Amino acid sequence: MSALRQGRRIVGRRGRHIDEVSARVKSLRWPASAIRQVLLILCLTLGTLDVHATGSDRLQTFMNSTRSMRAQFEQTIVDRNGKLTQSSNGTFEFARPGRFRWVYLKPDPQTIVSDGQTLWLYDPELNQVTRRKLDQALGATPAALLAGNVEVLKAFALADEPDQGALQWVRATPRERDTSFGQIRMGFSAEGIAAMELIDGFGQRTRLNFSALERNPSIDAGQFRFSPPSGADVVGN
Repeated sequence: MSALRQGRRIVGRRGRHIDEVSARVKSLRWPASAIRQVLLILCLTLGTLDVHATGSDRLQTFMNSTRSMRAQFEQTIVDRNGKLTQSSNGTFEFARPGRFRWVYLKPDPQTIVSDGQTLWLYDPELNQVTRRKLDQALGATPAALLAGNVEVLKAFALADEPDQGALQWVRATPRERDTSFGQIRMGFSAEGIAAMELIDGFGQRTRLNFSALERNPSIDAGQFRFSPPSGADVVGN
């Protein structure tokens, strides 16, 4: 690739970066773009639950009893025709209220960190850091469901869905329309959270499958602090 083409590519990505950060968090992948829609959601239930409980019961239990969590995830994005458009994997951890660290390992490394007040997204390929106030970035998003407190449930209309295989599902629809997605679906096994799906207004579906979950681990507070690397561009408020 010529230096000119490479330069245009980088400039173009930087111009889109702030908007894509917001999209990634709101979808947690706090996805519909090269910057995966994420936060970061972005951290659902784990532990022994009543086998007769509904999906919404299990979500409520999670919100009430889970103070922190650590897990691995695999993420896929398919379009409205069911075609796979993107896949990735990584790790996440969170501690209520509002602190989380969401790390994409492959194929494009990226780190999203919140200390409860500020959201940071670091793109090592661009050597760029995007900074936003957390309350502006989250709102009624998957990340809020994952790392927020029980009060965030008021921002969603909850409805139980039919079981699919071994999973019980609950659908969370944002009451406000100013979001980049239409629904969040959460699937629970007898052991706890197993999957999360985000569906946007164009029918694109992002699915997160969780594994190696730890419920209420002790997490060093330093995991939720972020300092921009030396020489990195820092943009945002």
